[in-house]
Amino acid sequence: MSSAADLARLIAESRRLVVFTGAGISTESGIPDFRSPGGVWSKMKPIYFQEFVASEEKRREAWDRAFTGRAGWVGREPNSGHHAVARLVASGKCSSVITQNVDNLHQASGVPAERVIELHGNASYASCLECGDRHELEELKVLYEATGDLPACRRCSGIVKTATISFGQSMPAGPMARAEAETLACDLFLVLGSSLVVYPAAGFPLLAKRNGARLAIVNREATELDPYADLVLHDEIGPVMSRAAPAE
Repeated sequence: MSSAADLARLIAESRRLVVFTGAGISTESGIPDFRSPGGVWSKMKPIYFQEFVASEEKRREAWDRAFTGRAGWVGREPNSGHHAVARLVASGKCSSVITQNVDNLHQASGVPAERVIELHGNASYASCLECGDRHELEELKVLYEATGDLPACRRCSGIVKTATISFGQSMPAGPMARAEAETLACDLFLVLGSSLVVYPAAGFPLLAKRNGARLAIVNREATELDPYADLVLHDEIGPVMSRAAPAE
């Protein structure tokens, strides 16, 4: 039976660690996951990217969700798992955090933004689909509530969308390339709170393993990649990481 002490040993023996996080690390902050009973998609139907672009009605529905916080993706505080990861980054042990989450909690916990590789974007701000200009949600909300007009880019008048990767939207080439490079450079790949069923992101743990890195998985439920891992813990992430990467 593996323990947090075993994980601490793997971390201590590592020279270059990559952390890969999924929804499970943020459920302990009160952010719902996507696919489990009671998760986001059991309460509301996802809006596909093509629908958002083509339909003003779908864009309005998406912005109503964003401005009311119905999806629950933002507005929470980092938990002990996020802070443990931040300590690993600050120590120089962890080179990067690859995340499937859109909640901005790694940055909020103190991980420099340039060390966080967001595969599915970020729900805490918006961007123009035409020119890429960044827009802050609070500013967009004020205008939306005052006028009822859908957000448009102040620079080019293009369609503005929360900076998340929606169903049907292409994965971001830059973050995917960075994630692959970091995966191939690490000697320990640590998965925290991912069911490892969403590809292509879920391919990174096996890529690391096949490249000679050790693989550790901490997740409440079993994953399909558990048999390939050097260490598996079916436990809560915050308590495990607080013991494996304690504050000095």
